[in-house]
Parts: sequence; structure tokens; C-alpha cells
Amino acid sequence: MRTRNPWNTRAETGADIPAVRAVNLAAFETPGEADLVDALRADPAWIDGLSLVSTDEDGRPVGHALLTRCHIGDTPALCLAPVAVLPEYQRSGAGSAAVRAALEAATGLGERFTVVLGHPAYYPRFGFTRASAHGIGLTIEVPDEALMALALDPAHPLPSGTVRYAAPFGI
Repeated sequence: MRTRNPWNTRAETGADIPAVRAVNLAAFETPGEADLVDALRADPAWIDGLSLVSTDEDGRPVGHALLTRCHIGDTPALCLAPVAVLPEYQRSGAGSAAVRAALEAATGLGERFTVVLGHPAYYPRFGFTRASAHGIGLTIEVPDEALMALALDPAHPLPSGTVRYAAPFGI
């Protein structure tokens, strides 16, 4: 039997921008991810509705997941990054709720493919698999198991090619 997800999720609003920055600043050792989110907001890769927050019972954002435009070869795709949760809410499901909401929102917009460079023990729970198995790679060296990909629509298999990220990623 499925238990009810205790997290409310929603698309980020303009009023959430300071809270989203605070979540990213608290979740990571450096301000790099928070600065990346701010830079992506001003980049053509930004897609309204794909910056999702999970909120506490008071509606305060405690988790954040962001999908922005990238390409696999010449095929439009999405990049999941960053995913952040306030330290006191980590391991509570707030991050997973934000990721699931982001992937659902992307599917609702007709998006087909997502890549993530992240922890290989975390992202497979959402359906991500090793990107190299699909002929997907990067121009930089990363552990093979850390680059993962997901076809949001099973009717469209993942394309192969090199991932091209939005300029703010610097990759």
C-alpha cells in the first residue's frame, strides 16, 4: 500500500527566488549551485514551470529541483541540476518529491529526455540509467556511473550523442 507523500510540491514563483537561493546555499558547501540557479534564470535554457519546490506545512520551500534545456547531440533534452534540500530536511523525501514533480511537469510539457550528473545510488529511483549504455557522453571526464539519462516517454528511446549544457554550467 502506498503511503501519502507528506510533501506539497509546486512550480517556483517569483516570491520563492530568495528561498530557493537559501535552500541551495544551505545544501552545498559553496555558493556555486545557488549562483548557477541565478545564472540559469537569465539564460535561454530556463523553462518556466520546471523549477520545482517542495514545501513544509507552512508553504516554505525546503527542497528544490531544476530542469533546464540542454541537448544530447542535436536533440533537445533537459538537465536535472541542481537538486537541493535544506540540511534539516535531508533524507526526509523532500528532494525526491521535488524531483518527481519536476519530471512530471516536464512530461506534461511534452519533454522527452533528461540527463543528470549526480550520485549513482540516488537517481536510479526515478528511472535514470547509466547514460553511456545509450551512447550518451560528455566532453569532460566524469565517473561513468555518475552520468545518467531518462526517457520521459518510453515510446521515444534515448538518443545518443554528447550532452551540451547551457552556458552557465561552463561545460
